[in-house]
Amino acid sequence: MKTLFDVRGNRRLTAAATLVGAAAVTASLVAAVPAPVEQPVKEAVNISAAMPARQPSLAIPAHEEVLLQGSTTGSYFWDDASGRQGDTGLPAIGKPMQQGMFASPSWPLGTEGYIFYKGRKAKFFIGDRGPGVPSDSGVMLDIDGKTFAELTGTNWNEETLTVGGDLGHIPIQYVITKWGDGPGLRGEPVPFSSGAWRS
Repeated sequence: MKTLFDVRGNRRLTAAATLVGAAAVTASLVAAVPAPVEQPVKEAVNISAAMPARQPSLAIPAHEEVLLQGSTTGSYFWDDASGRQGDTGLPAIGKPMQQGMFASPSWPLGTEGYIFYKGRKAKFFIGDRGPGVPSDSGVMLDIDGKTFAELTGTNWNEETLTVGGDLGHIPIQYVITKWGDGPGLRGEPVPFSSGAWRS
């Protein structure tokens, strides 16, 4: 006949054996799991170097520098000294009217850059003055009619010097890549009435 002390002793032995067995199982499981492989620490990424220098929509050739960028409203013109459609004579820069020649109310003559409209891009140089009165209302760039037609997906009429469709003004983004040496004012465009084009 077992006494109370015998029963307690057996329980202690059973509990101890269980703990030893659990410890052995745990040790074998830990030994079976492969140790984590330590990864080499990478150098911190230079955020400014990782980010693109220019917005994809305003992409320009890598060798050109962005001196100024912004947005404005553009109209169109074609001054070939024919007197048609409000033509005021030959362009102020002294070159014949041509595709890629734009007019600004204030930027120096000879300034170069790009404009962007709905995913389309056009290179330009400032060769004339304008828009006149519309620049007081924020229309700060006159685009040659042929380029305006290409940007808007319409046709240029050589006889009437007009662009097909209903658009006379479009919202554009611009990038200046070179300031011209001619008269005018560098920086954000200002209205023709300011007289900055004489500077």
